[in-house]
Amino acid sequence: MKINHFKIEEWMNEYEDDAVYNLAETCVDSLTLRELVELGGSSYDTFFQNLADYKLTYGHIEGSEEFKTLVSGLYENQTPDNVLAMNGAIGANFLVLYSLIEAGDEVVSVHPTYQQLYDVPESFGATVKKLYLRPENHYLPDIKELENMVSNKTKLIIINNPNNPSGAVMDRDYLKKIVAVAESVDAYILCDEVYRNLLQNTERDVPSIVDLYDKGISTSSMSKVLSLAGLRLGWIAANEAVIKECIKHRDYTTISCGMMDDILAVHALKHYDLIMERNLKIIHDNLNILDQWIEREPKIHYVKPEAGTTAVVHFDYDLSSVDFCKGLYDLNGAFLAPGSAFDLEGTFRIGYACGTQVLKDGLEKVSEYLRTIEPTEEIK
Repeated sequence: MKINHFKIEEWMNEYEDDAVYNLAETCVDSLTLRELVELGGSSYDTFFQNLADYKLTYGHIEGSEEFKTLVSGLYENQTPDNVLAMNGAIGANFLVLYSLIEAGDEVVSVHPTYQQLYDVPESFGATVKKLYLRPENHYLPDIKELENMVSNKTKLIIINNPNNPSGAVMDRDYLKKIVAVAESVDAYILCDEVYRNLLQNTERDVPSIVDLYDKGISTSSMSKVLSLAGLRLGWIAANEAVIKECIKHRDYTTISCGMMDDILAVHALKHYDLIMERNLKIIHDNLNILDQWIEREPKIHYVKPEAGTTAVVHFDYDLSSVDFCKGLYDLNGAFLAPGSAFDLEGTFRIGYACGTQVLKDGLEKVSEYLRTIEPTEEIK
């Protein structure tokens, strides 16, 4: 099976470990194990003493009942039977595609988005049509364009809400328009929702696709919103027929996720509101810092993100995005993701939900680098 190189993951793998100022990270600033366990006043020592006699078996094959119950509570009208645990959202996305898509199927995917979402179905032999998201439309899908792209052969429409890398978000009314298009051709909708609820305006009505459409499929994880990427635990939320099909295919790939991951995820989900209070403050404070920095840099501009943890930033310098990011990294260790990883040349993706001081220091280093590309009049 042939598949393209995964550009953003290969970039992260090559440079992330040695970065001094990691502005390419997409999770909200990660929690420590102690911070997680002590949420709500829990005792760190007691928590782990209670785990000491657990046998390290496979654990719950499809996710513990408690985990699935807590996850189903994040949706409007789902039950534990609508939830299946997976090894992160990347595992959840892969399993959905592996279970539903075969050679000859037609898939429509938004672009840019996480590369897995369009390259995996293509590697399975599907015809993938890309619905391009443009800055002039605030990186939202053009509904008329989508209507013209689908056909009776379309099996799946893939969206990502909030969007990675742009931070665009579709509200209830917008999602209903996507659903109407899917219904017109009886297609599934897969929505990668790993940034769901990380809203700049928390009053916005942004439901999950699984609560709007019977053939809607939501994937998410503990990684981005809950700052727990190290748990490697995600899920699929879908109707029971889709879940059963996914379980059939899952038996060939996964068996179970880690029992300890499940236990720690349950603890986090019980304190979901506390984590969200922390993480919403981080993204609100940090986006304000990023926005002020953008205003100060005359050759830097962007479509301000409305949700999530990332933004696409355009630069007016005669450099490729890889050369721009590599030059920055080599100069002072500040780390960004090149827009070419998302087929957006002349841009970089910044993750602004890192520690606030890391963001401040990193942006100073980016400014320092910009002065080396085009010296100021005083330096001249």
